[in-house]
Amino acid sequence: MITVSNLSLRYGKRTLFEDVNLKFTPGNCYGVIGANGAGKSTFLKILSGEIDPSSGSVSFTPGERMAVLKQNHYEFDEFTVIETVMMGHKEMYAVMKEKDALYTKEDFTDKDGERAGELETLFAEMDGWNAESNAATLLSNLGIGEDLHYKLLNELDGTQKVRVLLAQALFGKPDILLLDEPTNDLDIQTIAWLEDFLAGYEAIVLVVSHDRHFLDTVCTHVADIDFGKVNIYTGNYSFWYESSQLAARQRSDQNKKMEDKVKELQEFIRRFSANASKSKQATSRKKALDKINIEEIQPSNRKYPAILFNNHQGREAGDQILQVEKLSKSLNGELLFSDVSFMVNKGDKIAVLSENSLATNAFYQILTGRDSDFSGDFKWGVTINVGEIPNDNSDYFAGKDENLIDWLREYSEGEKDEQFIRSFLGRMLFSGEEVLKKCSVLSGGEKMRCMFSRMMLQQANLLLFDEPTNHLDLESITALNNGMDDFKGTILFTSRDHELTQTVANRIIEITPKGIIDKLMPYDEYIASDAIKEQRKAMYK
Repeated sequence: MITVSNLSLRYGKRTLFEDVNLKFTPGNCYGVIGANGAGKSTFLKILSGEIDPSSGSVSFTPGERMAVLKQNHYEFDEFTVIETVMMGHKEMYAVMKEKDALYTKEDFTDKDGERAGELETLFAEMDGWNAESNAATLLSNLGIGEDLHYKLLNELDGTQKVRVLLAQALFGKPDILLLDEPTNDLDIQTIAWLEDFLAGYEAIVLVVSHDRHFLDTVCTHVADIDFGKVNIYTGNYSFWYESSQLAARQRSDQNKKMEDKVKELQEFIRRFSANASKSKQATSRKKALDKINIEEIQPSNRKYPAILFNNHQGREAGDQILQVEKLSKSLNGELLFSDVSFMVNKGDKIAVLSENSLATNAFYQILTGRDSDFSGDFKWGVTINVGEIPNDNSDYFAGKDENLIDWLREYSEGEKDEQFIRSFLGRMLFSGEEVLKKCSVLSGGEKMRCMFSRMMLQQANLLLFDEPTNHLDLESITALNNGMDDFKGTILFTSRDHELTQTVANRIIEITPKGIIDKLMPYDEYIASDAIKEQRKAMYK
């Protein structure tokens, strides 16, 4: 168990946490959520002892072992991959090294023999004799093949290092597991394996992630950091989000009787509980939801941007949307994709996939006219007005020092009145003096929200998105998801956000070096299909 008592953290005049009192118990997985800058990663660092709080304390059940997903990718560069993983169990690793050092002594004494015997007993109790094979199994499950296990970590690339450090955190079944963005740089198969692993894990897990599908799959509880307080709620992220939205609507509805509100909340819990019974973590999550008290459901103080793409002033698209014919692209001698041919239908919401992110990026560069070095052809319908969110938006802000109002005014083809422009920025949570911020000081998330304001002004009937969730917090990702889902026009998009892809796309097009796979089906069905897996394997050979 982790007990947090009267915890506060202050940096000068800024208070990050104030009088936080919590308990984290075994068998539960807690998704730590909060707006960008709320202190999610900092909270994990306090629990791990990396940061000392200004006041208060963190205590643990004696004898429990904690593991943390390391963020320094260079810390273990001089160690082998397999040894790096085993170092995740510090006590066992220390025993192993001391034992090995004793056995290599030239002047081995009786005292050394006694100590070696003690160490052997400890080593066996810690399952040390299986450590190497357990580490190897973990690595293989995370996509690190046997040919890499005895290489130095500095010989691996960045994505491989991430997997090794994740294996290190998971190694030896720690009693407390702290994971900060564990799905970064993982492919869909590896994330699925990690979801299964954590879904059956009986220890205490705290995880920070922007991946809502991952949070929904593994979490039994949500720890919400909001204005310096941390509150724990039963259920996964979707349960927290939908229940807090329902509570907020109920609070604003003064006419509804209390007993009707209670019935509505009970029905909501019942419906969610039924869905939970079908999930990977069915037992623990169902138990948690069965015990929930409706008084636990509270409206959230969190503000969500209003990402609304439906603008009826814009031109309606005709039947001719986009025709792509035998499109091919190479980069630095590498074939990214070839023979890409398809026709976009009115109202299609197409997830464009590829194993190589350079391929999808190049595809959007071609469609937007930024890249002319390709073979094949494409043709937009005459009624099509394209709005886009590129993977890299730096060109829109480079060398610009004007305030947000003046920046956005440039993209308004009609109305340029300040109040009109302010209204679009206000939807993106830029209020009051914030609209007078200079472009040059914006964070990555703020730039993305500016780009959404620009897109909404465009009145486009076709939207292109290349990794639009980059730099966004969970609130903005959720709002974007809803906006894309509600949009009446056509969308082509690429996103690593599983939930967004699953809920928005009605068609999947995967571009490969040997042509395309084009399927009218949801994303989950696509990635689960054995026939498609075989087809994909052949097209990437």
